[in-house]
Amino acid sequence: MTTTPMSQQKSRLGGHILVDQLVAQGVKHVFCVPGESYLAVLDGLHDADIKVTVCRQEGGAAMMADAHGKLTGEPGICMVTRGPGASNALAGVHIAKQDSTPLILFVGQIERGMREREAFQEMDYRAVFGTQAKWVTEIDQVERIPELISRAFHIATSGRPGPVVIALPEDMLVEAAAVADAPRYEVIDSAPSAGQLADLEKLLAEAKHPVAILGGTRWDARAVQQFADFAQRHALPTAVSFRRQMLFPADHPCFIGDVGLGINPALLQRVTDADLVLLVGGRMSESPSQAYTLLDIPVPRQKLVHVHPDAAELARVYRPTLAINTSPAAFAQALAGLKAPAKPVWAEGTQAMRESHLKWSDPAPVTTPGALQMGQVMAYLEKTLPADAIMTNGAGNYATWLHRFHRFTRYGTQLAPTSGSMGYGLPAAVGAKRVWPDKTVVCFAGDGCFLMHGQEFATAVQYDLPIVVVLVDNGMYGTIRMHQEKHYPGRVSATALKNPDFADYARAFGGHGERVETTEQFGPAFERALASGKPAILHCFIDPETITPTTTLEKIRDAALKAQH
Repeated sequence: MTTTPMSQQKSRLGGHILVDQLVAQGVKHVFCVPGESYLAVLDGLHDADIKVTVCRQEGGAAMMADAHGKLTGEPGICMVTRGPGASNALAGVHIAKQDSTPLILFVGQIERGMREREAFQEMDYRAVFGTQAKWVTEIDQVERIPELISRAFHIATSGRPGPVVIALPEDMLVEAAAVADAPRYEVIDSAPSAGQLADLEKLLAEAKHPVAILGGTRWDARAVQQFADFAQRHALPTAVSFRRQMLFPADHPCFIGDVGLGINPALLQRVTDADLVLLVGGRMSESPSQAYTLLDIPVPRQKLVHVHPDAAELARVYRPTLAINTSPAAFAQALAGLKAPAKPVWAEGTQAMRESHLKWSDPAPVTTPGALQMGQVMAYLEKTLPADAIMTNGAGNYATWLHRFHRFTRYGTQLAPTSGSMGYGLPAAVGAKRVWPDKTVVCFAGDGCFLMHGQEFATAVQYDLPIVVVLVDNGMYGTIRMHQEKHYPGRVSATALKNPDFADYARAFGGHGERVETTEQFGPAFERALASGKPAILHCFIDPETITPTTTLEKIRDAALKAQH
């Protein structure tokens, strides 16, 4: 990229300089809730070649930006106003932190001369966001906008990706300066050394029961295919981490499932018995590690090869046998040169685990109380949806149906918060459809989860984004109720919900809505939702006892009462 010499630069207002930096960095979408604190930036966006999505709540806007970051690997951009706006956006920043998503949050700020007087909506953003962002800064000098925006893009995408928060004093944005635009950022990466690859080849040659677990970010479609090819050559059993199903094709003969909540017991045993764990990209945090019990800390009983783009993460919790500081994409590319055993001794075990996974992920034999069988709903969707359909969800037991029974076969088809944030599914679906309007986007949501950010259905209507929401209603905060029955059986407190008619809710916003009360009703309703060309909600009523695919609330309660006595 060529830049104009400083002597030839035109003077521009700060808000316009900032927008010009976004254009220079390749930004195509901005998700925002407007505020008077950054009107100068909104003015700059007026003539820019950037699509602006106006959202209904700052948390939803930040989650849409996170969805963009997850799917593209480029920083999702969110803009909010100061104080309450920034506070609302913190939910999305927390998701980006725990999910390693590149995101940049711009926050309007009070005038510089009013600091430390507790001015209207004043906050110390370094203090508020300091533990949740990779970097928090405030731009005090209009001349430094290009420098600091460039730095933000590099920080958000380098090492372990994550969120950056930038506060924009209102008076700074209306000051003028003649400055050059910064060149577009480039993601910094390293490659595994020849010695590390040789060590990995030796560890594989010595292994009898290896397993690979894929997670984290900094993957792309090419890297997913390259690792799949490596697994094929080595007959290497490969699992994915919690809510990272799109990192390995589910129809691959080496795919053995996901290491997360509700794990296949056979897969849990397989990882436990492994003599070599190849952990690529992930951190093996609380959910995939089964509350930090799957690998011993600090030294795992299994030999551990840990591949991660952030050096600070290597040996942070687990002392690996071999640590490789590189991105999953660079690592996957380097695997092509690794020599595979002529006949891996673990090949039969891989086939057995594959068969176990296929049985575990088959919804056909699953029956639950009630007229609407979610197992059959999943079977219908598996037959109906295109391979590149994007599936989104927030948090709740309802998500088990999606994670266990939907077979993700392509990269870029999953949006799910590893942080377990409720309300994520709907704004994520809106964000995905806004960026890829030609793809089918299906959001799974529970009744409690949906209304955390249900107002973003209005955003879908405003921009004509025909997403389909499969809203699973059991009249409660189901996950909390499940744990309540485990620990305080029969003492139901603060978990019941009285819900609106969500089909009417959809129609009130201008979308398509239907009630689904039986299995037979789901397929035709789903087809009508797609044919409507509108954002749609299918209000699906399930029996409250149907708390998971494998048990009921009554069984959980009875087991807990029996244990007490």
